[in-house]
Amino acid sequence: MRRAIIFFAAVLILAVVNFEIYKKEQLLTEGSTILLELTPVDPRSLMQGDYMILRYKIASLVEAAGVGRNGFLVLIVDENQVANFVRIYQGKELQPNEFLLQFRKRSRGINLGSESFFFQEGQAHLYSQASYGEIKVAENGESVLIGLRDKDFNQLPHDEK
Repeated sequence: MRRAIIFFAAVLILAVVNFEIYKKEQLLTEGSTILLELTPVDPRSLMQGDYMILRYKIASLVEAAGVGRNGFLVLIVDENQVANFVRIYQGKELQPNEFLLQFRKRSRGINLGSESFFFQEGQAHLYSQASYGEIKVAENGESVLIGLRDKDFNQLPHDEK
């Protein structure tokens, strides 16, 4: 009996993990690409290696709006795919050019779900010119960071060959 419980618990855990992976893969293939402007932060961590903490300019606008703990932003995207804050989502129907982006309010500010960008040790110079976070967003507001772009909207390399 004990083995059966352990077996079913393991199967359930694997099913949940695989479903979450599937959802992220769907987001990567079907999500809309938007760019969020970054504010600079030091890209070093002694415990985790090289990485960049991402702070989005839009987060300061949301904090100024006095948001609750969790919710959704309504964003509009310009011709360069740069997202601009319109309002906090209140359940009203979105316009065709508007997007939802999920946020959580934490003690350190507004969290958009993609606040860290890890890279190989010694490659910080490749990302020092980052001006935008490239994000895939699903219709329900879930997002995933897929890369960084410079001030001219060029994708920054994922690694140096």
